[in-house]
Order: sequence, then structure tokens, then C-alpha cells
Amino acid sequence: RNMSSAGPEGRKKMRECKGLIDSLVYYIQGAIADHEPNDKATENCVCILHNLSYQLEIELPESYAQSIYMQRRNISSNDKTPGCFGTRSRKVKEKQHDILLPEEKSNPKGVESLWHSTLIRIYLSLIAKSTRNYTQEASLGALQNLTAGTGPMPFAVAWTVVQKGNGLPSIRAMLHVSHPTVKKTAVSLLRNLSRNTSLQSDIAREVLPDLVSMLPESVPGSDTACETTVSICYTLFNLTQSSSHNARLLLSAHGLPKVIAISMNDSNMFSKASRAASVLLYSLWSHTDLHSAYKK
Repeated sequence: RNMSSAGPEGRKKMRECKGLIDSLVYYIQGAIADHEPNDKATENCVCILHNLSYQLEIELPESYAQSIYMQRRNISSNDKTPGCFGTRSRKVKEKQHDILLPEEKSNPKGVESLWHSTLIRIYLSLIAKSTRNYTQEASLGALQNLTAGTGPMPFAVAWTVVQKGNGLPSIRAMLHVSHPTVKKTAVSLLRNLSRNTSLQSDIAREVLPDLVSMLPESVPGSDTACETTVSICYTLFNLTQSSSHNARLLLSAHGLPKVIAISMNDSNMFSKASRAASVLLYSLWSHTDLHSAYKK
């Protein structure tokens, strides 16, 4: 566990070590099957996998990277779709979901297990079943790492978490635990997931009121709470930017006074939270159909 946080070279060596990742996954699967998601060894295994998933998309071996991105380029050229997520056409989206990860195998080995849907489901299962804070945080953190980039892998992992794995209820439960870093990591994961336009309506329906309820009445005092507030504001920004319906949801959840209060705190120490709240307010104002509701 300590070695897995030693930096890029350490991660590379451990990912290449034959049988190591497979053994970790095998152990966790056994612990879940035996209804023992809270033992210390499971926590260690998940924390190692969490560390090995850090910057995975950037550090992938060339053979995997080429395979994923060549496939993605073919989709782009066939559909003449610029950018990562393409057009909003449902047909294109469905095509992306089907083909984004061509090397999704029924029996993954080694590094390919790290982004495989089997391990994603294991993380979601641990989030739901474990009561150990470090295990919860590491499972959320691994999913946060895997959804952090803008390429096809993060897109496909996000789709698996929300649609195939039905992970939102378990992530939502983590927003209400007492442990501040678990909450912070859960919100950071939601921030990554909310960048995918095809998932935004599901995310808003499931967690938008919870996110609003988590917003403080003013800028919070601790660094962790401040970072959590920043992530909530940017998640809400993603969810409301192109959806008047979601902006109205925020309004009906009494979010506007909180966002205004946070935006008006100009102390240097908390400027990130104030800036994030201001960006959200600016976005909310772009929905001209809601101006009269805002003014009320």
C-alpha cells in the first residue's frame, strides 16, 4: 500500500508485476462473497488499486492506449463528430457506449482489470456494503481517478458507473456520512460524472437536491469543507449549464440564497469557493426564462 503511492515509476512497476492486480481483485471478490467488506486486508487491497488507478489514462502502456484511441478516432471520422463527447445525437451516443472500450474482455488480466466493468462494480459494491471509511474513500477515489480525464476511457467508466452499475444511489448515500473526506471524494466523483452530458439528467434527478442541502450558508472554515463546497458548485454548474429544468430544481431546493452568500465572501483564504459560486450564479442567470423566479 505504501509502495503504490511512490510515484509514476512505482505505479508502472506494480501494474506490470504479473499476477499482482489479479490477486488484489481476487481477494476483494472473496471478501465481498464472504460478507466481510470491512476487514483491514480488503481496505489495503482497495487502497493499492486506488493508487494504481491514479493518472491511469496518461500512464497506460502504448499498446492499450493505441487500441482505445485508434478505435475512438475511427468513430470520430465515420461520424464526422468533433471533440470528445461528439454531438448530442442519441445514435452517436449509443454507438460510443457500444464501442468505446474494445478490449473489455470477459476475463481481464493485469492492468486491463483496472478499468474493467467487473472492478467498477466491485468498487460500487464496497461503497454500498463497507462501513470502513478508508475503504469507502478508496473505492470512491478509484472511480474518481478513472473518470478524471476527457478521453474514451473516463467516458466509458462514467457510463458504467451511472447506467450499467446503477451506482448513483450508493454514491448518494456517501454524501450523508459524517466523515468529511469521504464526502469530499464522493462529490469530486460526481463532479467528474456530471461532465458527461448524456448522464446529467440522471445525476440531477438522483443527487441535485442532496448537493444543494450540503451547501453551507456561507463559506466554510476548514480546507476540506471548502474544497467540498467548490466541487459542489462546479457539479451544479455542470448540471444546470444547459438545463433550465435542472436550474429550476436548484431553485426549488432553496439553493439560490446559499450560492449568493458563498459568492459574496471575498476573503482570499476562501476565494476558490466564492469564485465557484459566482461561476454557478452566472450560469444560472443565462436561463432567461427563470429571471422572474430568481427575482422573487
